[in-house]
Amino acid sequence: MPRMLDVSDDVRAEIGDDEADRLLAGDNSPGSYDCTSCRTPGDSGQEHTSTVLFVGEETAVLAFAHATCLPSQVVQVAEEHLQGAVRSITGEADSAQPPAAPAAEQAVLGITSGLLLIDGELHPALVVEPTGPIARPGTTGPGDDFLPLLIEQGFMPVTGVQEVPAKLPGWSVLLAMGQLHAVLQPSAGGGTVAWWQAHQPLPVTDGWRAAANKLSSVLVFAAPAGSIGRQQREDLLREALEKAAADGVLVGGSMPLAGT
Repeated sequence: MPRMLDVSDDVRAEIGDDEADRLLAGDNSPGSYDCTSCRTPGDSGQEHTSTVLFVGEETAVLAFAHATCLPSQVVQVAEEHLQGAVRSITGEADSAQPPAAPAAEQAVLGITSGLLLIDGELHPALVVEPTGPIARPGTTGPGDDFLPLLIEQGFMPVTGVQEVPAKLPGWSVLLAMGQLHAVLQPSAGGGTVAWWQAHQPLPVTDGWRAAANKLSSVLVFAAPAGSIGRQQREDLLREALEKAAADGVLVGGSMPLAGT
């Protein structure tokens, strides 16, 4: 039975015309599935469904999502990241690892999720803070260029968290299989690459995921090392964000759940 599948040109180019046609004909596609974004059940025979291809260095995984949650697309991810996704699909246990991203001087990017109340509505937010100074590529020394580098990429200075920050074109947040996988940025050759990614998928609360799916966007804030800290409560996280904004060391942007 033909399925209500969307196979994008990029996905078709990766898997080949024959496989794409078999999927569309219903030969190799599941009837029911768990949406790779919201983790609720879907049925490709009853509702529009997107094919999402996660591609690593050696591994590729084809997943399915409600078309209302994610568009059909190819997402480039690191091989270890994809292997973690495969283990989560197959149910193999895996110990949690701290998030990390390429950065100068061995600094890693810590990330905290929380909900912010803005104009009476709860917004899902991510706060990114390095563990140490981030030097501009090709330079040495004790300087911290984290904020200038982000501003050059389109992030805007935030003076307070009473308003939603401006949209950041080309950037997106990858929430797959109900967990946080990466923050994606536009690549020079087209498409997206991971700016930050979890070594292992990070869980988010049901409330955070529900707000993200409702609004189809996530607020991403960033501050230099030592500005925010690992706040365990959302009210304390908001206070830390407000202080960083007042000190002029907070940038932010609003981005969709997945790149287009």
